[in-house]
Amino acid sequence: MSLSPAEVWKRLLDRARQELPDQTFQAWLEPTEALSIEGSTIFVGAPDQFTADWNDSKHSELLSSYAPIVLGYPLSVAFRVNEERKKRSQMDFFVSPPPISAKPSSAQNGTSSPPLSERYTFDLFVIGKSNELAAAAAHAVSQAPGKVYNPLFIYGDTGLGKTHLMQAVAHETLKRSPKTRITYVGTEQFMNELIGSIMDRTGPEFRRRYRETDLLLIDDVHFLKGRKETTQEEFFHTFNALYEAGRQIVLTSDRPPSEIAGLEARLISRFQWGMVADIGLPDFEHRVAILKQKAQLDRLELTIPDDVVHFIAEHVRSNVRELEGSIIKLLAYASLKHKDITVDVAREALRDKLRAIEGLEQEGNTSLTILTIQQAVAKEWGVTVDGLRSKTRTKTLTTPRQIAMYLARELLATQLVEIGNAFGGRDHSTVIHSLEKVQQTMLHDPQLKSRINRIRTLLETINFRPTSYVETIRVS
Repeated sequence: MSLSPAEVWKRLLDRARQELPDQTFQAWLEPTEALSIEGSTIFVGAPDQFTADWNDSKHSELLSSYAPIVLGYPLSVAFRVNEERKKRSQMDFFVSPPPISAKPSSAQNGTSSPPLSERYTFDLFVIGKSNELAAAAAHAVSQAPGKVYNPLFIYGDTGLGKTHLMQAVAHETLKRSPKTRITYVGTEQFMNELIGSIMDRTGPEFRRRYRETDLLLIDDVHFLKGRKETTQEEFFHTFNALYEAGRQIVLTSDRPPSEIAGLEARLISRFQWGMVADIGLPDFEHRVAILKQKAQLDRLELTIPDDVVHFIAEHVRSNVRELEGSIIKLLAYASLKHKDITVDVAREALRDKLRAIEGLEQEGNTSLTILTIQQAVAKEWGVTVDGLRSKTRTKTLTTPRQIAMYLARELLATQLVEIGNAFGGRDHSTVIHSLEKVQQTMLHDPQLKSRINRIRTLLETINFRPTSYVETIRVS
């Protein structure tokens, strides 16, 4: 009797488990699954393109060599990305999805494009100080859609869990009421569909889709900024129709409504009618909890020791995606080097993230001061600290000088007079102008905002690192 693809793959994996290091097997082969056998080739699904390419180059030939031994006939092994996993979020590598409970067919009444992710549920959302208000509001909305916090407006930087919470509302709502009609889109898609409806003269169908839904989820509404009046006009009327019908609206953005430049005042007002909740950067304990949950989902609790989890949580502070990306990079590095995962190996694998921190520490700065901020900004912009303190007003120095002032105010709550004195004796009105200039520029320049946030993350790491890890880095 011929073997099924799953049975064939199991035999090959059993042999590979005997030959390969546990670390390598768990990181690269355990997350795979047999897809099909076509001719003399077995196609194996991987969770992402990186894993598929890696396995093809490192393990395909080896696995193929096992076939005559364990099967009695030759068989080639080829890896490809599992089609279902292509729909999953970027940082779901190495993760086995949780059991998916069957939903009643009536749950499909909701029009959702892209479809909801099975991983974005309340059960898989790690709550900490930085997101507890948003999580509580989202849960309340899911229990009584249209009754409390309508609309729910969640904002925060990229990769902190806004979309996760938004979709968790949908999942919980469907669980409680399977016939709920759900529409989930990004703002760009909303605008593209609106343009298409105008060109095709299908406006009534477009309006029906959005105004007759029970739960409207719209991601990234900050992309409404500066759009033509037609788009904002349609969005306004859609919002009103749903709100007046008592239907729930959930929106996400990278900034609060009042800071979305070019957004009509009437839309800003409506976005603030319900609950506006922010999600901030996770603190150390929260990051540890996130990493431990990921390790548990990946079945890597025994592979990644607690001290390594703490090390990563201490040094990677920007967002959840980067935390997960660090785990993936560490797994790949350890597998390539055939090493067990330790703090030293983590330091090697993540050296790019640590280099800037170590550079400042080598200059003797292990606490956050205005001087530390000046040094970090000067290094990033390729200027000198003396230049930041000088009277020179060239753009080469003015921009980093203003940013350093802004960070000193944000991170240290330094008085305006003290900031002015630290930057060459400038008066408080100049400092105020600098702070406002940076704030306004960040609203319109996402690249600069990202650059400033990266420096801010670095400086916060220096400010809040526990002594044990400071000592660890010094010794190394």
